[in-house]
Amino acid sequence: MGYELAEQLGWTVPAAIFYPTGGGVGMIGMWKAFAEMEALGWIGPERPKMIAVQAAGCAPIVKAFDEGAEKSQFWNDASTVASGLRVPKALGDFLVLQAVRESGGTAVAISDTELIDAGIQLATEEGLFVAPEGAACIAAAEKLLRSGFLKRDDRIVIYNTGSGLKYLETYATRFPRTASGETDKLGGLITPR
Repeated sequence: MGYELAEQLGWTVPAAIFYPTGGGVGMIGMWKAFAEMEALGWIGPERPKMIAVQAAGCAPIVKAFDEGAEKSQFWNDASTVASGLRVPKALGDFLVLQAVRESGGTAVAISDTELIDAGIQLATEEGLFVAPEGAACIAAAEKLLRSGFLKRDDRIVIYNTGSGLKYLETYATRFPRTASGETDKLGGLITPR
C-alpha cells in the first residue's frame, strides 16, 4: 500500500494517512515501505502523520497512545459494529504505536453512532458506500480538522478496507422497514433475524 500510494502521488507522500486499525498490519507495512523507498532514493525523508482509527468500543491502540504506553493491553468486552476494528489486542501493536508516534500522528476512537453517520453521509454526498471501518476514518478526519490537528488544505489519504454491502444490516438499523410486516428484513433479503 505504501509503494502504490507514493507512486500514485508522484513519489511524494501525503500530509496524513487515516487507517482503520484493527490488527494494524496495513499501517505497519506502509511505515516500513516509506523507509525502504527513502533508502532507494525514491522519496525524501518526509513522512505522513499516521493516524490510527479505532472504534470506541474496542480501542486498545488509542488507550495505549493516550497513556504513552509502548504496547496495548487486551481490551475486555470488545464491542463495535465494525467487525474489522473488533481486535482486542493486535500482535504488532508496538509497531503501530511506533509509527504513529514517529510520524507525529495520533490515534482516534470513534463511536458506532459516529461511524454509521459518517458512512451514510459519505454515501449521500459522494456516492461511496464504504464499510464502517472506512466510515470511522471519515469521522476521525472531521474531528481532527475541527480540532486544528490538520488543516483544510492538507493532502490526506483515507483508507477504506471494505464495502458497505458487507454491512447492510448495520446500516439498515437507520432505515427501518415497516411495510408488509417485514420489520426485520432488509429489502426482502433472507436474513438471520
